[in-house]
Amino acid sequence: MTASITRRRSRRTGMKSKAAVAGAIAVTGALLLTGCGDQRDKTTTTSAGDTNKAPLFGSLPKDIQSAGVIKVGSDIAYPPVEFKKDGQVVGLDPDLAAALGKVLGVKFEFNNTKFDGLLLGLRSQRYDIAMSAMTDNKSRQEGVDPDTGKRVGKGVDFVDYFTAGVSIYTKKGNDQGIKTWDDLCGKKIVVQRATVSQDLAKAQSKSCEQKGKGKISIEAYDDDIEAQTRLRAGGADAGSSDFPVAAYAVKTSGGGNDFQLVGEQVEAAPYGIAVPKGNDQLRDALKQALALVIANGEYDKIIAKWGVKEGAVDKAVVNGGK
Repeated sequence: MTASITRRRSRRTGMKSKAAVAGAIAVTGALLLTGCGDQRDKTTTTSAGDTNKAPLFGSLPKDIQSAGVIKVGSDIAYPPVEFKKDGQVVGLDPDLAAALGKVLGVKFEFNNTKFDGLLLGLRSQRYDIAMSAMTDNKSRQEGVDPDTGKRVGKGVDFVDYFTAGVSIYTKKGNDQGIKTWDDLCGKKIVVQRATVSQDLAKAQSKSCEQKGKGKISIEAYDDDIEAQTRLRAGGADAGSSDFPVAAYAVKTSGGGNDFQLVGEQVEAAPYGIAVPKGNDQLRDALKQALALVIANGEYDKIIAKWGVKEGAVDKAVVNGGK
């Protein structure tokens, strides 16, 4: 999720105006946000369509047709996009995967792992795809480490299915004057490791030092829930995550009494289903499936269910991230 602090466009790139997102995404559900234990490498499989009726089964690679399964790498601790509820994997991504599975005629098997290990899992062929609120950007497309600028793999292609910006949140009633990223100079922020929030914090910290305002102390965690727990306990001044996730935490954590959003979203970018470079057939099959799910109305139903209508896209796009 590499991002430059100077690219703070207001909300979306490409699909709709992100200016609508900050105020219009209505986060639903009354679930209390709780730590959900380490479920790494456990699998959950979505239902599949009847291969005799699935219109796009023949578009899949032969090995996936034979297996009847698309293996998905995902960090399942990111509500409302993907998370555990009553032992089941739920959220925007699993529901969308189930809809894609119906038109493709295969199952989507979700494998839980740490977010920063997903691209490595794709390179090692542990998974066929990664679907985990992963931002589509050039660094990932090209297989470049955003910190060193060095190539670490062949990169991935993305089938973009949603758009979101990044938000800052603080303890409720105690924003400490934080309204923008510039206000974080000299303060401590908690983020999830290997996310755009961490990249933004690193870039902002350098900017703070150049201005003589003091660098930002950055604590990065394996998942966003751990970061929220640290902030809730008073171990940091602020947290940052993708807007749907931050808004969901504000809505649900402590019955809505733990956190508050501050300032506006920045760095709008698409979420994409990551497919290893060279697997064009699978990439194109997923693009066709997403286009069909958008056209038949299932996509809109899923988006509405999770209260994130303003993040919706109106067409399937490959590598739309910048």
